[in-house]
Amino acid sequence: MPRRRKNRNCRILDGDRNFKPSGIPRSELNKIILDLDEFEALRLCDYDGLNQIEAGEALGVSRGTVQRLLLSGRKKIVEAILDSNELIIKGNH
Repeated sequence: MPRRRKNRNCRILDGDRNFKPSGIPRSELNKIILDLDEFEALRLCDYDGLNQIEAGEALGVSRGTVQRLLLSGRKKIVEAILDSNELIIKGNH
């Protein structure tokens, strides 16, 4: 049985944020879900300029977890852009 997921300190994002290529109906697009913790790790490291240790402290997780979140989040964003998919950032519900 896997370990229970540790709570993460993420900003509140009301509702989902959707980004899609122009000119293609949403019904024809594949959806890629970017979890809020992946988005928050990207924001802290890439936008705010924190290193992974500082981001881990802000999120309440280890540096290794931040690294994993960054890798998966970046991969999803690049995949959405290259393959013309809809990117959905899941908000707090």
